[in-house]
Amino acid sequence: MNPESLPLPQRATPAPPYGDLAGHSFRLPVLPYPPEALEPYLSAVSFSFHYGKHHHAYVGNLNKMVSGTAYAALTLEDLIRKTSGMPDKTAIFNNASQVWNHTFFWHSMRPGGGGQPNDRLMAMIAAAFGSYEAFKNAFMTAAVGQFSNGGVWLVQDGDKVRIVKTSNAETPVVYGQNALLTCDLWEHAYYIDYQNRRKDYVQNYLDHLVNWDFAVARMTC
Repeated sequence: MNPESLPLPQRATPAPPYGDLAGHSFRLPVLPYPPEALEPYLSAVSFSFHYGKHHHAYVGNLNKMVSGTAYAALTLEDLIRKTSGMPDKTAIFNNASQVWNHTFFWHSMRPGGGGQPNDRLMAMIAAAFGSYEAFKNAFMTAAVGQFSNGGVWLVQDGDKVRIVKTSNAETPVVYGQNALLTCDLWEHAYYIDYQNRRKDYVQNYLDHLVNWDFAVARMTC
């Protein structure tokens, strides 16, 4: 699998009926599970806002910004890399990156998730952190300690894995890092279900939602 590509098409994907996105370059991807599938840890109401409004808005905004330009012909990853660090293209970058980040986040979870990864990824986690429990503690510390909006990620660098934090619309795509998992730390990701209890949200993500099969499928070695 190409580590820079999500495991679903990013063009001409049938979109749910959340607005007038038909015919545009970028489409709202279909969720990999029903919006109620992650209850009680993330509610269908939360998804109606996070996916149905926030993610949908990023796609709509991006299409308006790139319509009629050469950017509309790029893949989402190439558009993110092309506009990264360009002050006059910040709005395009922010929306493109958030489309990618949100799609990645949905795939980082699954119904009946949690537990531990398979032996190959588990060995890399143990080598990097000492144990799975130490990894969970480091992931939790990074997530709770992230002051701004953003995300916490497990990324692969060669034969090693590490935890990285990103702010706002920042994404590992621009740094050439192979993202394996992410937990969205924007308040709109958890506030309906958890209010200000980010730690509880991240704990449930790790214990009940994290999709290790997705992470393993993205590994490059």
